[in-house]
Amino acid sequence: MVGGLFLSLGRPTRQQQKACIARSGDFNYDPKFHGASSSLRSSLGDNVVVEEEALSKSGFFVNRARVLLGAGPRTFDLAKSALLSWKHFELGWTFVDPETPVEKGERFCVCVKEVIPWLMMPLRIAYVRDEISGRGPTKASFGFGSGTLQGHLLAGEERFSIERDENDEVWYEIYSFSKPAHFLSMVGYPYVKLRQQFFAHRSANALKKHVAVGE
Repeated sequence: MVGGLFLSLGRPTRQQQKACIARSGDFNYDPKFHGASSSLRSSLGDNVVVEEEALSKSGFFVNRARVLLGAGPRTFDLAKSALLSWKHFELGWTFVDPETPVEKGERFCVCVKEVIPWLMMPLRIAYVRDEISGRGPTKASFGFGSGTLQGHLLAGEERFSIERDENDEVWYEIYSFSKPAHFLSMVGYPYVKLRQQFFAHRSANALKKHVAVGE
């Protein structure tokens, strides 16, 4: 750890990631917001909407991206499999150990290359949601949200989800709320927000490619 951050000059090894996780401590944001990203409206009829006004008042920046992946159960299954194996993070300049189980309570590192050093940013899966609607047209939803831990540049949560709606269309959505948790992210937060949006775009493209290859 350097200056409160977990850094590596080369691509982080699994051992380095384990060391980062072991030293990361607990969630670094207000307990009242733990799991807050799970209460978004879904195509399964959950009309609960996150109180984004409360998030904004607490200094969080909300970022959302939603893209159409295709249609049908095959597309949904491929997209779900991609999330479970962390394909949405396989972008060259960022990755998550693909063997990380997608289970509530699981700790992991998002590794990101910024200029020369790699950053290892620790998180813990706050919840996993896997639902199927038995009423009317078959609808399904799968997603999970992760909260930042001590040693992360940011404080907040990020959710990745796949939904198959009543029109048989399959959507990929990224939703996050965050604010700076380190001096560097405070100084460079406009850049951080741009990188979040860039990641959402590239992650969506990676998932589209994975689904297209599998069909």
